[in-house]
Amino acid sequence: DDTESEEDDDAKDSNEESEEESGSGSGDDDSSSDEENGGGITETNKFDDAKISTKKQTKVESDDSENDGERDSSEDSESVDEGDGGKEVVGTSLVNKEKSPAKKKESSDDDDDDSESLSSDDKEDEQESDEENMLEVERQSRLIDAEMQEEQEEAELELRRTITQQTAVFHLPTPEELQEDENRVVPPSELRARIEDILEVLADFKVRREPGRSRSEYIERLGQDMAELFGYLQELVDYFLSMFGPNECFEFLEASDKPRPLVVRVNTLKARRKDLAASLMKRGVRLDPLAPWSKVGLKIYESTVPIGATPEYLAGHYMLQSAASMCPVMALGPQPGDRVLDMSAAPGGKTSYISQLMKNKGVVIANDLKAERQKATVANLHRLGVRNVVTCCYDGRKIGGQLRNSFDRILLDAPCSGLGVISRDPSVKVQRTIPDVQRCAHLQKELLLAAIDALNHKSKKGGGYMVYSTCSVAVAENEEVVNYLLSKRDVKLVETGLDFGKPGFTRFEHKRFHPSLALTRRFYPHVHNMDGFYVAKIQKLSDKRKGEEDKKTEGQEGATNDEEMSGTVEIEKVAVVDDEKIKHDKKKKKKSNAKVSKPRRIKINGM
Repeated sequence: DDTESEEDDDAKDSNEESEEESGSGSGDDDSSSDEENGGGITETNKFDDAKISTKKQTKVESDDSENDGERDSSEDSESVDEGDGGKEVVGTSLVNKEKSPAKKKESSDDDDDDSESLSSDDKEDEQESDEENMLEVERQSRLIDAEMQEEQEEAELELRRTITQQTAVFHLPTPEELQEDENRVVPPSELRARIEDILEVLADFKVRREPGRSRSEYIERLGQDMAELFGYLQELVDYFLSMFGPNECFEFLEASDKPRPLVVRVNTLKARRKDLAASLMKRGVRLDPLAPWSKVGLKIYESTVPIGATPEYLAGHYMLQSAASMCPVMALGPQPGDRVLDMSAAPGGKTSYISQLMKNKGVVIANDLKAERQKATVANLHRLGVRNVVTCCYDGRKIGGQLRNSFDRILLDAPCSGLGVISRDPSVKVQRTIPDVQRCAHLQKELLLAAIDALNHKSKKGGGYMVYSTCSVAVAENEEVVNYLLSKRDVKLVETGLDFGKPGFTRFEHKRFHPSLALTRRFYPHVHNMDGFYVAKIQKLSDKRKGEEDKKTEGQEGATNDEEMSGTVEIEKVAVVDDEKIKHDKKKKKKSNAKVSKPRRIKINGM
């Protein structure tokens, strides 16, 4: 039977081959005929060829499967006919059959992975083709949608973060935990994180505070952490906390550690700002105008050459000067022909600016206590081409007595503790104490009284004005000093003419100052990106001295009272004497009346 079936299969194969040959021959004839007719292969011929090829593939696959089945059956029969050896063969065949489905599964998994990868690649290709076919508007809209989705996700994350922060309660370290921290170096990142947590608690103290803890405990811990983080003395940080709120104090300390922008002032006696800016930009300097309130300032961002050694600097076209130190001179407003006194002039930045505004007309007296400092003043004045300045070295506290009513305008940039220029002098953090601030305040009061005495309130040039300024933010050196002057001299505060800056304090802790101190101006590094500065403009009204006048009036009132008392006593004595005289005269009249007799009538004859 097997042989017969094989013969039948061979016959079928031969018949199929012959049919294929005949079909191919007919196809060749058809193609040749088509070519002769000028056409090509028609669509029907292509379709027939495709059918034939598929039939061949199916027939070949069926024949192979039948042959494989016959071989397997023959092998199984052989294994059954054999003995013990046949059993082993059967076992192996069974094992192979068991393994075959696992192989099929693995192959199917691989096929699935390949199909998935192909599908993903196809999707990417489709997306790329879609993007290529998109209009520009569609692309932009897709980008906008993606950005909006990212923003929404970020907003949700931020909302969750804020919710967790607001609901969480910050644990303030206990004294035991702080003692443990003393034995180790606390990293700055940990200190900063704790400061930020305390600030958040103080912002919403009722909700965020830890039970049983007071606000003073949080403030105390905050001051200690800030003093350790920024390297200040504890008493200075406590003083700043009393001046500012917790958040503003942290911003002030942080800004005081950052350098201020480099600023130069154009010397209009020798150059114009436009020309100077052009020449500096040619040397690789990046700069901008300082601010709308200044017509002579330039802010330097970057420079390839030293700003203090350029040919323009050596020629006196500009002066290195901070933005804050220009404000007192602008508030003073000197006019050409005035007689001006700069009581603390070194190193000459403000003095040269005064002469620049006066256009080298009039007289400027540049005074400073130390002759060594005046060397720099003289050098700068010569370099800048200033010709109307006289330098001298006197104690400013005695100028009021020596040169009384001698000047139209006076500038007093008083020596101070330097709590506003910590970025330029970091040693202030550990060298200045509250007693030092109080000593500076005492000296400033003496200088301010002497300056008022030297000011001429009867000036015909519209004078009688002075400006008091310091490079400190301490209330003891600013508002308290000016308030003391108001109580000692006949003066008043006027507008500084500066459109920016914060108003001065009218109250500090338990102290209350004159309401006109709101006309003074304060400048802060964290608000104006300038050095900490204070400016007050004062007008002298008369030469009266309020303290001495009060004593004189009290003495005069006492004298008049004594005179009145003595006069009343004398009047009483005179009145008593007069009464006695009147009584005595009355008695005398009575006696005289008693002795005088009536005149007798004389009878004359004939009458």
